[in-house]
Amino acid sequence: MRVRRAVAALAAITAIGAGAVQAQPGAPRANLPEPGKPLALNAAGERVNVVLVAGGLVAPWSIAFLPDGALLVTESRGALRVVRNGELSAAPAYQLPDPSGNDALHGLAVHPDFARNQLVYLSYLKRTDRGVTLAVSRGKLENDRLNGVEEIFVADAFESQLNGSAGRLTFGPDRMLWFTVGDRDRLCCGATDDNSIRILAQDLSNHIGKILRLTDEGKPAPGNPFIGREGARPEIYSYGHRNGYDFAWHPETGELWEIEIGPMGGDEINIIKPGANYGWPLVSTGRNYSGTLVSEQPWHREGMEQPRMFWVPQISPSSLTFYTGDKFPSWQGSLFVGALSGMQVQRVQFELSGQAERRTPMLTELGVRFRDIEQGPDGYLYFATEVRYGSSNPDGTVIRLEPAEPAQPSGVRQR
Repeated sequence: MRVRRAVAALAAITAIGAGAVQAQPGAPRANLPEPGKPLALNAAGERVNVVLVAGGLVAPWSIAFLPDGALLVTESRGALRVVRNGELSAAPAYQLPDPSGNDALHGLAVHPDFARNQLVYLSYLKRTDRGVTLAVSRGKLENDRLNGVEEIFVADAFESQLNGSAGRLTFGPDRMLWFTVGDRDRLCCGATDDNSIRILAQDLSNHIGKILRLTDEGKPAPGNPFIGREGARPEIYSYGHRNGYDFAWHPETGELWEIEIGPMGGDEINIIKPGANYGWPLVSTGRNYSGTLVSEQPWHREGMEQPRMFWVPQISPSSLTFYTGDKFPSWQGSLFVGALSGMQVQRVQFELSGQAERRTPMLTELGVRFRDIEQGPDGYLYFATEVRYGSSNPDGTVIRLEPAEPAQPSGVRQR
């Protein structure tokens, strides 16, 4: 009985694998900067100021910069917002017409040629007669309004509920549009294991549990590994993923790193290769929510890729970026990972003597969930935060880290 209660409690607080989690019981109250009043903190070896860029957001999910320095933000309840010169637009640039609810609008990407074509891309949950799936639309941002919005891609990832959607969008160095589709598993979190939905991540005839690579018109990108293969969807670049939440290209090797939320434990960073199988739901360092292993051979299988990094217990990683800016020289080359249930950012350092990497939690004092991390064109780090999943309260923010003056030792006066 005690074991059953423990498993039920773990399932309740780790339902993030299905895309939904409440702030952890006993989590600190949000401690965020106010306008004109930054917070001074120690963060991963640096003294920083946490600056409020925009407040009053409802569950911000993704952020992206425009060439003129303005910032776009998606709110998961359906609105695209613009932050310009430190001011949040009063009216949305776009409002998703459907579906309603607290988890509708996700990914955001700005076309590499935005200065010429003004194109902005959005991913969202779409309701159809077949159920709910993910789709991508694009429109032209003119005078801070998204006009002429047209749907360019609908994923073959239909389910009866919103679970396990993911939906991160980004343009890569190849100028192609990269898109994550989760495992859509509404059966993930019960006391009885049921593999019948998530096993579709191993099936190339659909988009469930896949990373897709598209042209800017939503077509299969040239060079995709399964183009021309019978029974395989040509948009697929890699498969066997659970819930991929973000991408980052390594600044030195050019490798594509992807972060994904695992089951009960087993959050991962993968280095993505064309046509590769990343194992879900047959291989994982985590466990099913019932407490069982994910399969009879869960740690390794021939032909399936191993993660570059993993977390047990889970932190529910939502975003990642390699820092290449000049504002924090000691952070150059580090990877920054945002966490939801972990309510922290982790700085990951590499090439340390005797260590594969060092992971340093930071910004835990803020008591918020970190949905997105982006390095701005100014070299600062920007974060989209929320206080609690599913909240309709306007308590979401975009914040920025800036270097702060070193703290003075006690008894020393600054001259």
